[in-house]
Amino acid sequence: MVSMHGYNSNVESYRFDDLNVVVLAGGVGGAKLVDGFAQIVPAGKFTAIVNTGDDFRHLGLTVCPDLDTVMYTLAGEANSTSGWGREGETWRTIEEVERLGGPSWFRLGDLDLATHLVRASYLDAGHSLTGATQHLCRRMGVTHSVLPMSDEPAATLVETEEGILPFQTWFVEKSWQPAVREIQLPKDVRATGAVLSALEKADVVVIAPSNPFVSVDPILNVYPIKAMVTDLPDIVVAVSPIVGGDAVKGPAAKMMREMGLAVVPQTVADH
Repeated sequence: MVSMHGYNSNVESYRFDDLNVVVLAGGVGGAKLVDGFAQIVPAGKFTAIVNTGDDFRHLGLTVCPDLDTVMYTLAGEANSTSGWGREGETWRTIEEVERLGGPSWFRLGDLDLATHLVRASYLDAGHSLTGATQHLCRRMGVTHSVLPMSDEPAATLVETEEGILPFQTWFVEKSWQPAVREIQLPKDVRATGAVLSALEKADVVVIAPSNPFVSVDPILNVYPIKAMVTDLPDIVVAVSPIVGGDAVKGPAAKMMREMGLAVVPQTVADH
């Protein structure tokens, strides 16, 4: 799916190291595309704006699954087996949490917990989520810009046959099985100055092959990201997560069927 505005030449004639590239990303598919661009676009000309609609509080910590997946992938530390968390993970802490009767349905590994603890300390000290993310990226050797879509909480809710569920309850605790009727996004969430600056400078915006309803829509829902992307004078490219009648990974195809949508790339393009 490619929408081009004010551009008549062959896309291949563009050199990516001459362009300011912004990728809107969430989940594993988004992280992989971000990693691919990071290998061909200089750090100063590339920004990933990442979904935070699936962030939530767990065990007293702010957990940012999509931000962390992008960050770990760029750092070369992503868990290649699970697709989430960090490589070489151990599980002693969460196993002890379970033994002590605490909530263990969201499996935080020991290395992953270190990320959440440092983030919590930064947030508690009055830093923004953007600032905490920048600190973590620096410490992990990530040189490309990784930005949360907003510094404000922006929780995604899933309306299902069992009622309205917080995203992680539906996605992880219930293994995304309750049938989806609608996705509910918060109102009045605003983008950060860093996000606005990246979009103002963008020559190309790429919408990653992330779930269009729970990864991409939450980003576009943040004011004024959708309007800025729509008004871009150059190129906007969307990569479909639907291939061969199914999702490359995750619940997108199942959600589309449950909402009465055809599971084809054109549906994603129309959406």
